[in-house]
Amino acid sequence: MQNAIKKPGLSSTKIIAKVGVLSAIAYVLMFISVPLPIFPSFLKIDLSDIPAIFGGMSLGPMAGLAIVIVKNFLQGITASTTGGVGEFANIVIGGSYVLIICLFYRKLKGTKGVLAGGLVGIVVMTIMGCIMNYYIMMPLYATVYGMPLEQIIQMGTVINPKVTDLYTFVIWMIAPFNIVKAVLMTVVTLPLFKKMEKLLSK
Repeated sequence: MQNAIKKPGLSSTKIIAKVGVLSAIAYVLMFISVPLPIFPSFLKIDLSDIPAIFGGMSLGPMAGLAIVIVKNFLQGITASTTGGVGEFANIVIGGSYVLIICLFYRKLKGTKGVLAGGLVGIVVMTIMGCIMNYYIMMPLYATVYGMPLEQIIQMGTVINPKVTDLYTFVIWMIAPFNIVKAVLMTVVTLPLFKKMEKLLSK
């Protein structure tokens, strides 16, 4: 990974140090999460992937993914409330967004790259979230908590009567949640990336 993200003028030690600092910041931000009334209470919005985005823009996409992995690992061993299920989901789903936006930024640079990467990232994150939750995360979440899947689905039905099974739960709860979260990250990243890029390049 070090070779893949190493940039001219940056030693491996400096890269690892920056990844570590940004991972720590992302870890702290994971505790600042907000539930939205239009989603079940276990789906919460946070901005903990923002440090990973800035790290990926500055050090390379693989560094961004590394930050996502490290902050979720720290969360998983210290304060997980989902038995590691939520952290695994965040690595796969949030990591896909971070990789996409950083890859686009690496190719296009500037606002154009951030905007294009953000838009594609929204689509990819939403699709990834739907697939992962339908086939893996929701069944696994139910197993870890010993909670019938129907009970989780009912949490969505209370909010939206269109939710009647796992498929409609994913369509009406998971997909909109990931769209909202990805759009928010894109909106936050756009005005800040220039300042953060200069700071991280020092």
